[in-house]
Amino acid sequence: MKRGLHSKLVLIMLLMIASLMTVVCAFLIRGVLLFYQRQFYEQMRSVFANPEFVADLRSAAAEPDGARQMEKILAAYKGQMGIDSGTRSYFVLDGTTGAVLAGDSESGPLEITPNIITALTGREGNRSSWNASYMDVALPISGGEEDYIVYIADNKNTVRALNKELFVIIINALAVGFVISVLLSFILAKTMVIPIQSLTRAAERVASGDFSEKIEARVDDEIGVLTRTFDNMAGRLHNTLEDIENERNKLSAVFLHMTDGIVAFSKDGSLIHFNPAAERLLGISFEPDPPGYDEIFGDIISFDLALGLKGSDVLETERQTETSYLEIFLVPYEGEGRQGGGVLAVIHDITEQRRSDEQRREFVANVSHELRTPITSIRSYAETIEQSLEDMPKETVLSFLGVIINETDRIGMIVKDLLQLSQFDSGRSDMRFEPFNLTDSLRRIHQALILEAAKHKMEMTLDTSEDLPMIEGDKSRIEQVILNIVSNAVRYTPEGGRIVISAKKAEDKVDIKVEDNGIGVPEEDLPHIFERFYRVDKARSRSMGGTGLGLAISREIVVRHGGTITIQSQLGRGTAVTVTLPVRQGGGEAA
Repeated sequence: MKRGLHSKLVLIMLLMIASLMTVVCAFLIRGVLLFYQRQFYEQMRSVFANPEFVADLRSAAAEPDGARQMEKILAAYKGQMGIDSGTRSYFVLDGTTGAVLAGDSESGPLEITPNIITALTGREGNRSSWNASYMDVALPISGGEEDYIVYIADNKNTVRALNKELFVIIINALAVGFVISVLLSFILAKTMVIPIQSLTRAAERVASGDFSEKIEARVDDEIGVLTRTFDNMAGRLHNTLEDIENERNKLSAVFLHMTDGIVAFSKDGSLIHFNPAAERLLGISFEPDPPGYDEIFGDIISFDLALGLKGSDVLETERQTETSYLEIFLVPYEGEGRQGGGVLAVIHDITEQRRSDEQRREFVANVSHELRTPITSIRSYAETIEQSLEDMPKETVLSFLGVIINETDRIGMIVKDLLQLSQFDSGRSDMRFEPFNLTDSLRRIHQALILEAAKHKMEMTLDTSEDLPMIEGDKSRIEQVILNIVSNAVRYTPEGGRIVISAKKAEDKVDIKVEDNGIGVPEEDLPHIFERFYRVDKARSRSMGGTGLGLAISREIVVRHGGTITIQSQLGRGTAVTVTLPVRQGGGEAA
């Protein structure tokens, strides 16, 4: 009985494999022929449907040497028509006799086909049988006094070679299948149906994701070992899938929340993955119609160039938008399956870095300019004294020395302010936070500058509320801020002007306000007023002794106290600067 089962199994498997291979062979050969034929006619149809192509042919046909001119046009479209010297050829025929006037000289003599006959009657010939030895298309072209036929022929050498290779592969596969069927018949004939069915049901449960049931091994033979092995494998697979899912969730969380943008493209340039940061940085919405590589990065680096990178090569480029600078890294990646790799783009926002570089360069240029002016003045006056000391009156010498001293003091002020800003930038400020009486500080500043205001016939008043509290902060630094603001008000208010210093409590904060009716600040300059070395009127500011750093230092001091400083101004009508400070420091800096 075993022998009979074995023989039947072998015979059935051999017949099945032979039948299957025969059917597959027939379908493959016929399918390849039909596909090749369909592809040929679709390609021809797409080319001949091009109005520009047909118009060029008709224009060429109207010329004296029409056939040769049409041949040149056909040669220009060889790539679109898939024409090569071995398989596919083109000709220009006489529209009356069908004689060859021009075309592919390597193709040999041409026989009259049904499609040519159809074209001689004035209609397009584009029909062919799948089992014919050739495929052809004949298109009649009228050109003035002469009629021509554009004829494209394919001898099917390519498809015949392909079918021959397919036939050899199928025969080899059939032979291998016979050998495998014999071996499998010996194995399957000695197995038991029930254990196999049990394993089959277990495999189906595992394939569907159900790992709850285990298989009971009732025998100790190979089937029993296979059963226990399958059970262990299912358990490990379950654990592995859980680990993979956990890792996938972690990577997904990182991918979604990372600040750098990530965009992945398949080998055909279509978008397959992206994170929210990429949309934000590029300012592009990837849904519901995802753009391709060329739409996103095609203007900076071609997709073929990025896809052709090898190993650890990386393409680095930059893109500037209206509001930011982006650094883009393009790397290829390999993959398996349907997608099969592609290109990965990593987008990094370097806006702050660029702005820092620009600010640093601007700062160095401003410092150089600010120091060069007094140094040049000192050198000029010193050289004048050196060269003409004996002939100069004493009063002139003393005047020149006074200028040198003033310019030296100016350099000292600039250096002092720069050192103070440097301490703020490095975080090494010597702030000492302690309670102090803000009213007393405002009175001292008022008394210190009221005489200067009086020289210019200005009215300076101090208005503080009675409930003004003690505040916690660095007393000398806060006084420096208020003194600088009031000094600016005196400096830029014309004679006969008015300056008001006021302070009041607002909940847990204090508002200090300095108002004047001076020259004011243009609206376009207000956003830059706290920048280092920024001056509205540079020539006038220098003549009045300003360094362009006072307001920048004031803002740094106020910010380190947890407060704010704002400015409101109208050109020719005056300026109001408001400093808001907390009464108590909530964890502010301390020396």
